[in-house]
Amino acid sequence: MVQCSRLALGAGLALCLAGAATALPKLPLFGGHDKAAAGAKLKRGEWPQARSDVAPDPQIRFGALANGMRYAILRNATPPGSASLRLRFDAGSLMEADAQSGLAHFLEHLAFDGSTAAPDGEMVKALQRLGLAFGADTNASTGFDATLYRFDLPKADDDSLDTALRLLRGTADGLTLAPDAIDKERGVVLSEERARDTPAWRIFKARLGFLLEGQRPPLRYPIGDVAVIQKADRARIADFYHRWYRPERAVLIAVGDFDVAAVEAKIQAAFGGWRGTGPAGGDPDLGPVEKRGLAARLAVDPGAPTSIQLSWAAPPDLSLDTLARRRRELIEQLALAVLNRRLASLARGESAPFLSAAAFRIDQSHAARVASVLVAAEAGHWREALGAADQEQRRAVAFGVRPEELTREIAEARADLTRAAAQAATRRTPALADDLAGALDAREVDTSPAQDLALFEEVARALTPEQASGALKDAFQGAGPLIFMSSPSAVEGGEATVQAVYAASRGAGIAPAKAAAAATWPYTDFGEPGKVVERREVADLDTVFVRFANGVRLTVKPTKFRDDEVRVKVRAGGGLASLPPGRQTMSWAGRALIEGGLARISADDTERALASSVYGAEYHLEDDAFALTGATRREDLDAQMQVLAAYASDPGWRPEAFARAQTWAATLLDQYAHTDFGVLGRDLAGLMHAGDRRWTFPTREEMSAATLEDLKREAAPLASDPIEVVMVGDITVDKAIAAAAATFGALPPRAAPAPHPAPSTGFPAPGGAPVALTHAGRADQAIALAAWRTNDFFADPREARAVAVLGQVLQLRLLDVLRRGQGVTYSPQVADSESLVWPRWGYVSASVEVPPAKLDGVFRDIAAICADLRSRDVGADELARAKTPRLETVAKTRQTNAWWLAALSRVQSDPRRLAVIRSEIASYEAVTPADLRRAAQRYLRDDAMWKLEVKPGPR
Repeated sequence: MVQCSRLALGAGLALCLAGAATALPKLPLFGGHDKAAAGAKLKRGEWPQARSDVAPDPQIRFGALANGMRYAILRNATPPGSASLRLRFDAGSLMEADAQSGLAHFLEHLAFDGSTAAPDGEMVKALQRLGLAFGADTNASTGFDATLYRFDLPKADDDSLDTALRLLRGTADGLTLAPDAIDKERGVVLSEERARDTPAWRIFKARLGFLLEGQRPPLRYPIGDVAVIQKADRARIADFYHRWYRPERAVLIAVGDFDVAAVEAKIQAAFGGWRGTGPAGGDPDLGPVEKRGLAARLAVDPGAPTSIQLSWAAPPDLSLDTLARRRRELIEQLALAVLNRRLASLARGESAPFLSAAAFRIDQSHAARVASVLVAAEAGHWREALGAADQEQRRAVAFGVRPEELTREIAEARADLTRAAAQAATRRTPALADDLAGALDAREVDTSPAQDLALFEEVARALTPEQASGALKDAFQGAGPLIFMSSPSAVEGGEATVQAVYAASRGAGIAPAKAAAAATWPYTDFGEPGKVVERREVADLDTVFVRFANGVRLTVKPTKFRDDEVRVKVRAGGGLASLPPGRQTMSWAGRALIEGGLARISADDTERALASSVYGAEYHLEDDAFALTGATRREDLDAQMQVLAAYASDPGWRPEAFARAQTWAATLLDQYAHTDFGVLGRDLAGLMHAGDRRWTFPTREEMSAATLEDLKREAAPLASDPIEVVMVGDITVDKAIAAAAATFGALPPRAAPAPHPAPSTGFPAPGGAPVALTHAGRADQAIALAAWRTNDFFADPREARAVAVLGQVLQLRLLDVLRRGQGVTYSPQVADSESLVWPRWGYVSASVEVPPAKLDGVFRDIAAICADLRSRDVGADELARAKTPRLETVAKTRQTNAWWLAALSRVQSDPRRLAVIRSEIASYEAVTPADLRRAAQRYLRDDAMWKLEVKPGPR
């Protein structure tokens, strides 16, 4: 488990997986490393700011109880009336003894199975009654260093807070650890182990074992040892519990729309009497970073991608968070952003040596600082990829950063940080709580976006290319280079061949990077701004409809959900509904439209020309439209609209972008084939539409035969059909109209396309034996899926809402029977859909991961649950536990710009959708037990059940 740093600058940090503070080089500008602070430990109940010159966010109240437990409380009102609690223990897999491997995670599961605060199964039910959905709002995770419990409360009232704190206190020192609960949960943990054992996970373990050779983390993965899990008894689990779940190792985080002093008093009352039981555990020795030179490791797994990672491992920086450290971090990240830009440019070019590449430096579980260049390559071209990555890394270290490159990265980082500071007052509560927990993992002082921006400006003012170049050179120091390669097939000569290819590359000369030509954004003038010919207000939805003289429709909804955020969607054509059902779509290659840039400027040059702007551009093939989307801030709205208008009217269609998308998609096929979930994800959509090619995943042959012209023809409606623009966010209607008038409103009028057939698609025939799919993964991995065709939303809106709630009840029943009752699966999933586009098309489905021998039993259990739902009404408590989380989820999502962007799409041409928006909450509230029973009788019948199995194939 890794940790990404507070300021994620540069494309490479997207590959940091999950976390960690980037390590810091020693730069003379800001002084040397503070050796006296290295390895310093905080005292009981002490926060990092007690020994740091970094001032904490003044909005956060930090405190500690007499028993050593710390807490952080922050008032935040987005969304209004809600709260998020996080209880973190410094108790992860690294703390386990040999005979306890996996028990930190096992204990996390048992925390939901009974405590002095809630008997077996009652914890989840109590939270459901408060509106928390299990998994989405009630969850926990175990890592190398810590275990974190998460409650996202839809209401921050006294009842919700008191209940949540009581349950968390029960987790802290009141777990019953009943032997029968341990036996049931054992199967659930083993199910999670099966589900997570994918090629990607096996490659991750091989990589970590190589990079941290001889150290503790590769010996203590959180999922643990199957043999230990199978034999774990109460005494062994209780020993871990009492040693590590202690007040001095615990932090409670509370963020929400509440009175801070009142919540502080509640925390003190709930946890003030907590005392540790028995001897306390001590921090584990992670072992030293081994002194190594050039070394290579090849990991072969048939479902793995071809990737290469060049790394250098140095001892961890265990010093406390200081301003000097943060300055060094910023400089290093800006320097790495320059290298990442060069790597991205190579990947986009003609005859690209790799599919993608990224440079980053991470703190790996506080055991080592690892600087890496990670490359995704075509299987047959890994040699070129390795050579190009090596040479670009050496070029950057040898010749440093060019002034114009550094200026560009500073501009882009400043735009992102400025936007973050502007949005600080409307950050969402769950994300804030997670950020505070992440700072604990990184051992950082919590600071505000405004503080982060101020420090950035201080550093940027004095920063020179020479200092950034020094940071880049210092980053790639340490044991190594360590070359890790993953491959779906064996490489002749193995690791010796990998080393030989690297040695040959090292012998090649390198020259300084060439200065890029100045880039100017050419799409600022689309002609005379369009005239508004119609403007209508929808007062109850705070929405305005606009029509320009050229036929472009604009829908605007000003909001205050997120300060300085504006989202835009551009729609044209009929999307999937306009395409023939017998032909494979090109959606798998859609990324090539944006990556191909524009006719007058490439994607690379666009990024350089607009470096100081915040904008986005994505292409989507939707059910009823070809769409472009982007997100921006108020001051960059004109640039955002220019970008989208340029892609809609003048895309570049560069062949190298299509070739890259083609190769990317082909690499997915083998990866999908080697896990049960991969096969399900690849094939389910096509099967659920009765083989309709608009939803099937293409074969390798179809991908190879496809051309850029095919994609151009499919996406042609973006350039030819009438346009609808939807804009939602922190913007005035007049500003939105002006930005749209200058771009889409200025385009030539577009004629309505020839009508295409009415939308229709199929559903698989029910009954009979399950459809059987096979995967090439583990022999004990399998999935059972049952689905029932329902109806579209408009056929009967009230019934559609009842079907959705019925799905929630089915989810509760599956959890009760298969997870809590039998302990055979980790996370049964129920999905439902009530289409707004496809007549007579909707479904409810249930999928369950189990060993192959239990597939038949799962279908029997599902059938028995459905029979009960048909035969009698759901009880009041169960209905509340199904409806309340659904209602709270709806209420939360309606407080986001993203939800309104989707909900307001097509409302001008299909006014029925306005009623969908208006009636949503009331129609869910109105669902009765009788409605559920009728829906179950109509749809959840044995003869209407379509079944699918994903099983291991022949060995």
